[in-house]
Amino acid sequence: MSIHIFNVFTCDNRPPFKLKTGMVSALVETNDGLALIDTGPGLEDYANPHWMMRLFPLLFYAPLDPQQAAVNQVRRLGYRPEDVRHIILTHMHFDHCGGLPDFPWAKVHVHRREYEAFTGRSRRWTDAAYIRRHITAVKDWALYDTGDEKWYDFDAIRLPFEPEMWLVPLHGHTRGQCGVAVRDGDGWFFNAADAGAVYNDESPAWLIRLVLGTHDARLRRFMKEHPEVRLCNSHMFPAWFEENTL
Repeated sequence: MSIHIFNVFTCDNRPPFKLKTGMVSALVETNDGLALIDTGPGLEDYANPHWMMRLFPLLFYAPLDPQQAAVNQVRRLGYRPEDVRHIILTHMHFDHCGGLPDFPWAKVHVHRREYEAFTGRSRRWTDAAYIRRHITAVKDWALYDTGDEKWYDFDAIRLPFEPEMWLVPLHGHTRGQCGVAVRDGDGWFFNAADAGAVYNDESPAWLIRLVLGTHDARLRRFMKEHPEVRLCNSHMFPAWFEENTL
């Protein structure tokens, strides 16, 4: 079974800053059809941009190219969109779940705390990135609660798929954010979402903590201690995509 990785949202800093990033989405071939980890923005976000999609090009270089939408990238890989039977969300900010309307038949898997944060009252500034229209077409939810299972030394929730997959709670950036770990041969692919910036040595630690939460230092240690785990955050630089996109 294969893991296909692609960039679903280019968002680069404007000069004089030089940081260039794309957003990681992964398409996993499972025993129950294709599972998509995070969608990026969807086709409607490009055709009828909400306020966050209009704001980002003012702050960053974001080309807003609909060809980066996950549904189009799935087609380019030779699959039909209908082959995507499951969507696993790290969290529900617009750049992670905006493509849900492009897969209305899919079951959506997410931590219960994240779903409740999205559907409840706004409580913190990062909740501004929740766009309510993104879930209106979802018909089938699978909500998960943290229990007593472990993936390595992280609290984790086993997902009902083969290859082995885990939802790894990394709350902080949002109230229910999780990473997603997928067995990849003898190792693992681990999307740690927006829980840190483990490849970014330019931004100060206090800024990473303010925006992304408290997990960055732990993730950096984990990455050094476990070379068999291919760890990334949600927003990665172009060279990483070149190395990890098949």
